[in-house]
Amino acid sequence: MAIRKHRAGELVIEQTRDLARVREMLARAGMLTDGIEWPAACYIFAHVGDEAVGVIGVESKIDAALIRSLHVNESMRRRGIGGALIAAARKAAHTRGARHLYLFSTEAGGFFRRHGFTTVAVADVIAAIPGVPQVEYYRARPQELARELAYHLDISRDGVIER
Repeated sequence: MAIRKHRAGELVIEQTRDLARVREMLARAGMLTDGIEWPAACYIFAHVGDEAVGVIGVESKIDAALIRSLHVNESMRRRGIGGALIAAARKAAHTRGARHLYLFSTEAGGFFRRHGFTTVAVADVIAAIPGVPQVEYYRARPQELARELAYHLDISRDGVIER
């Protein structure tokens, strides 16, 4: 259930504490759910009306954060919802002190590059944010990690006003 009522057809991006709903959406999409209950993680839903149509997670640590579990329902893609979730995750990471944003992906590299991410070595991500659940999941499963590509976005200048 949404935190507040939304108008029909209105896109609203908001943080959620409803981990059961996050888990359900990710599981339906065939995505990793291990570690979503990590206390430092932040999850954000995209709603159209009162229906949750997308989700993204942010696992932050010191000055870096990992985007995990970006999903938009198939029927709602190509409407800017993924971009809105990336923008919200970027803001959430920045407000938690992150200067660098990372992610793993096997299929959505083009999407992430369109949003400013660059390809980096998987080992760079592992070294930058040890201890976050998704990194530790992959460290324990090197054969799965070997299939992943890694991406980076410098967010150190987000929110800086230059005069």
